[in-house]
Amino acid sequence: MARNALLLVSRLLFAVLFVPSGWQALGNIAATTGYFAGLGLPLPALAAWGTGLFEMIAGLLILVGLQTRIAALLLAAFCIAAGFIGHYGQGGGDAMLAFLHQQMLMKDIAIAGGFLALSMAGAGSWSADGRGSA
Repeated sequence: MARNALLLVSRLLFAVLFVPSGWQALGNIAATTGYFAGLGLPLPALAAWGTGLFEMIAGLLILVGLQTRIAALLLAAFCIAAGFIGHYGQGGGDAMLAFLHQQMLMKDIAIAGGFLALSMAGAGSWSADGRGSA
């Protein structure tokens, strides 16, 4: 029971990060597109829509525990990619901003580690994946 409770809490905490982020990205697609354009990404509007939809859908899958192992692996890869694209080497000559981006990169890497652990553990029995199991 404690294992299932902790897996549920883990899924809820991940969802609290990704579902609102996807919602916000889609809710202000112009700003999201501008952010991706500022990073120099090709097709920033497509990247904005794709990122927002991915964060929302994958976050919801994690929340309800549906296809959790796959969603967690995809989100782990997403976190690594997003961390390096959005934070590696950012900050320019501003030491405080460079430090902030370095910390954000480390946070993204740590979240990826959590998703890898969730992928190995699975969603637990208190999930759509675990329905019918004890």
